[in-house]
Amino acid sequence: MPGVSRKKNSAVDAAPRAATRAGPPGINPAQVRLLARIGLRTLADLVLHLPLRYDDETRLSTIAEATRVLGGGAVVVECVVREAQVRFKPRRTLVVTVDDGTGELTLRFLNFYPSQQRALEPGVRIRAVGEIRGGFIGAEMVHPRWRVLTEGTPMPDRLTPVYPTTQGLSQPVLQRLVRRAVAQADLSETLPGQLLGGLGLPPFDQSLHLLHAPPADSAAAALTNRTHPAWRRMKFDELLAQQLSMRMHRNSRAARRALPLPTAGRLSRQVLATAGLDPTRAQARVLAEISADLARAQPMQRLLQGDVGSGKTLVAALAAAQAVEAGAQVAVMAPTELLAEQTFRKFEGWFAPAGVEVAWLAGSLAKKKRDAACARLASGEASIAVGTHALFQQGVDFRRLALAIVDEQHRFGVNQRLALRGKGSAAPDAGTGATDAASRAAEAHLLMMTATPIPRTLAMACYADLDVSTIDELPPGRSPIATRLVGDHRRDEVIQRVRDACMQGSQAYWVCPLIEESEALQLQTAVDTHADLCATFPELSVGLVHGRLKAAEKAAAMAAFKDGALQLLVATTVIEVGVDVPNASLMVIEHAERMGLAQLHQLRGRVGRGSAKSSCILLYQTPLSPLARERLKVVFESSDGFEIARRDLELRGPGELMGARQSGLPMLRFADPVQDVDLLEAAVEAAGPLLESDPDAVRRHLARWLPEALEWLNG
Repeated sequence: MPGVSRKKNSAVDAAPRAATRAGPPGINPAQVRLLARIGLRTLADLVLHLPLRYDDETRLSTIAEATRVLGGGAVVVECVVREAQVRFKPRRTLVVTVDDGTGELTLRFLNFYPSQQRALEPGVRIRAVGEIRGGFIGAEMVHPRWRVLTEGTPMPDRLTPVYPTTQGLSQPVLQRLVRRAVAQADLSETLPGQLLGGLGLPPFDQSLHLLHAPPADSAAAALTNRTHPAWRRMKFDELLAQQLSMRMHRNSRAARRALPLPTAGRLSRQVLATAGLDPTRAQARVLAEISADLARAQPMQRLLQGDVGSGKTLVAALAAAQAVEAGAQVAVMAPTELLAEQTFRKFEGWFAPAGVEVAWLAGSLAKKKRDAACARLASGEASIAVGTHALFQQGVDFRRLALAIVDEQHRFGVNQRLALRGKGSAAPDAGTGATDAASRAAEAHLLMMTATPIPRTLAMACYADLDVSTIDELPPGRSPIATRLVGDHRRDEVIQRVRDACMQGSQAYWVCPLIEESEALQLQTAVDTHADLCATFPELSVGLVHGRLKAAEKAAAMAAFKDGALQLLVATTVIEVGVDVPNASLMVIEHAERMGLAQLHQLRGRVGRGSAKSSCILLYQTPLSPLARERLKVVFESSDGFEIARRDLELRGPGELMGARQSGLPMLRFADPVQDVDLLEAAVEAAGPLLESDPDAVRRHLARWLPEALEWLNG
């Protein structure tokens, strides 16, 4: 995925970059610091800092009219100051009494300057804007916007923009700075008229001027819900810039080199024989796609997505087998030590019989063992490394790393993924200090995996620079999971259900959201639950796993559960991914109303991995918020990860759903891939032809919307 490079720009793009990114002129240092807090550092930033909403200050109300309906929204009154005094109880407050001949009103200022107090002297005529509410001494406005009127002061003829801001940066100051920026900036058109005409979009300068200062008769609803044609133009421009940047990033990979990794398939067949598994049709299809990528001399950048339990780990192992058989090394990174260790155990069990050494690296590893593992990787003795963030730390070197596999990729930042991939270049030979020439010039192939399926709209918006492979079927023999919603008042019934299941030879999980009690969220904790269940079930072996346990303790508990020595495992959400115990057929999720859709679905996927009938009980507390009720309804009604991901996108939006803030992608400020799918599809369709036919338009457009991407045009 595209990251933000800090390298210097070439002369080709220096001019547009300079024109767009020049600092805002005429702004004092204090304002510069305040603007930087909200990400406004340049003239272009101010120009594209669009309003959150608008206030209508074009119509005057009398105080008598306005006070008839309190709390009815902001109103504008013209009045005369009758009294202004500072009161000290219950706190220091400036209280200003005004009237307009029809009634009296109190203006209350909790924070004020002496200059404001002096300006609001009796007899001064002012215009105040704010919402009138009932106060201790009658109708009042708290912290209204106001201005002293002079003879002939006109009423505004446009709606007043209200911008996102920060403490210390008032709306009037920000409005003035934005107006100045719009007047100074180059607002010339960047896109061909034919493209805009075909989509029915207005010119950029016209759209921008309207959004910053709409006429009083503008369609208020369309401006508020951002469906106005001017808003649609901004959204399309933003989506198109993102699509262009990702297309360029994807095209640039064709100019980079990777070690081609052809394979005869011998090691893959050995791994399959040891695992005793036959790939499903979906697994075979994605394996063919990955294998073809690995055999090329260009670096693979592929995302492997599949629902919980679809067999992504086996696909990753067979991709690793292809690399190892070609004489290269593989690194497999997972976000948690528990998940990484589960993967290591599987890889070691599958590869060791074929004589392939798998090294383990994690932060908890003792120095002596870590040094030994690093030495085997640097010498090439170990062909595969499985671990956590420790894999890309300083001192971890590979002799010939050619494939990096990142599980649960959205939990890693872009720099972390790149750091692991970077271990594939310039890795010194442990014995001679020399570096394999081919390896030094090559870039490692990258396979990213996620068990959170990506809805189509989000894939178009955020993953256009990747090749995507999808495992869309589950391996045979998996039992369907029955999901039950149970209120906490029926807790005793749930406890009895757990006892019955365990006494009949099954195993169960009991998942809690917190390790220790929180004053903010009074939830049942894993530690307390474990103690309670041990007392409740003296006839059962009950284990405990949470993130604060030492790695050896977690590993021992998981091994005991997997081996059947523990019948019930109390755990936090640390078991969300990667845990595979076929005999576990029952899961209880405590306080399910507090968890997200993807997390609930992932947790539920820890059962149903064997042939026994499996169940997941979502134990919730009332009252339920509308959002929690909707989430539980979705999980209850569907076991399809793709449908759940689609509904999750609708409920949560694209911001955090796939770790987009860590992806290296610019976050969309105005467009929404769900609500604006028609504009997204238009941007996807327009990006390719525009790159081919009008590179100058592409440069101008990116200079305005995403100047960091300009470097990709230069390779």
